[in-house]
Amino acid sequence: MIRAKGVTDTGRVRKVNEDRFVSDLALRLFAVADGMGGHQAGEVASELAIEAITSFIKLSVSDEDLTWPYGIDPTLSFDGNRLRTAICLANRRVFRAAETSDDYAGMGTTLVGVLVDGAQLAIGSVGDSRIYLLTRGTLEQLTVDDSWAATILAQDPTLKPEEIAQHPMRNVLTNVLGARDSVNVHVTERTLNSGDTLLLCSDGLHGVLSPATLTDILGRADDFDGIPQTLVDLALTQGTRDNLTALVVRYEADR
Repeated sequence: MIRAKGVTDTGRVRKVNEDRFVSDLALRLFAVADGMGGHQAGEVASELAIEAITSFIKLSVSDEDLTWPYGIDPTLSFDGNRLRTAICLANRRVFRAAETSDDYAGMGTTLVGVLVDGAQLAIGSVGDSRIYLLTRGTLEQLTVDDSWAATILAQDPTLKPEEIAQHPMRNVLTNVLGARDSVNVHVTERTLNSGDTLLLCSDGLHGVLSPATLTDILGRADDFDGIPQTLVDLALTQGTRDNLTALVVRYEADR
């Protein structure tokens, strides 16, 4: 059994919410997009990305004559390839829309998404929105940030995040949907344990809440539906200056 609940909030600084998410139990699809760009183009980019990924996942449920415009990765499952293709198609949708209008030029969006099939999980990401997994009391970050800061930290293991926390390039993204005709999509897979909880979130949330705080709140068993709102409310009190989204998914094995 899968349970899911999502909350998105404009926040206390921005006038427009450029975050979008999909939570579709029938499709087993859960995704969060965080748009960027002037003239409210970020709002357009994230909306187009969510529409595109949802459309392909829906189409690929039963279409036996489905074409795979980006090929098949033999190392991935069927769902892994579906998710990878859906995100690539979302990139093409946003990129082409950006070419049609000066107002949309330069727009883009991050995207993280999962497909759940029983205990099997396919994970896809582009940008710096994140997916966390709380499994047996331990919090894991399942995605890697496509950002300047993450690249620098990976290149120099002796550096600590706080050493570059004030660098002017710390928030620069190195990979987003819509910036180029092709995109590097990170796709991984794993098996879930009963009781595992996933958090898909934009940086407006994970940028201000510590791993310890996430672990504590995600581990609450008595009020699952209240977890996303609790996370969002806490991030607001911690002073986040961005739009923020929390989408929580919990897997329970059938008995």
